[in-house]
Amino acid sequence: MPIPRISKEELKARLDAAETTPPPIIIDVRLKYPYEHSNVELPGALRIDPDEVDAGKIPGGRDIVAYDSDPDEIVSARVVATLTAAGRPALALKGGIAEWMGASLPIQTKEARRQAPPTPGALKG
Repeated sequence: MPIPRISKEELKARLDAAETTPPPIIIDVRLKYPYEHSNVELPGALRIDPDEVDAGKIPGGRDIVAYDSDPDEIVSARVVATLTAAGRPALALKGGIAEWMGASLPIQTKEARRQAPPTPGALKG
């Protein structure tokens, strides 16, 4: 089954038209490490662990756009397949967050996980 996708330009246009048409629900389904170590996300994105997607927990009545950090949309395509099988209209963002950011489209910042500093003396050989 082919996975429906949406381009960054199409998504941006749908977000810009939010005053006249309800915007899609954007879900961030990046894997744990890429998500936790990033300080950016698409505006208004809901974070959903890709292994715990439950169509019933995502607000209804609008299309869903899933994005990840892989330029081939591997994770978001799997999530879209799951949502589509559950009867929810869903699309994967072509190129993921990297392509979105590469086009200098709007993002919002989020807190990124920081590595704890080493304990004194731990780096001695």
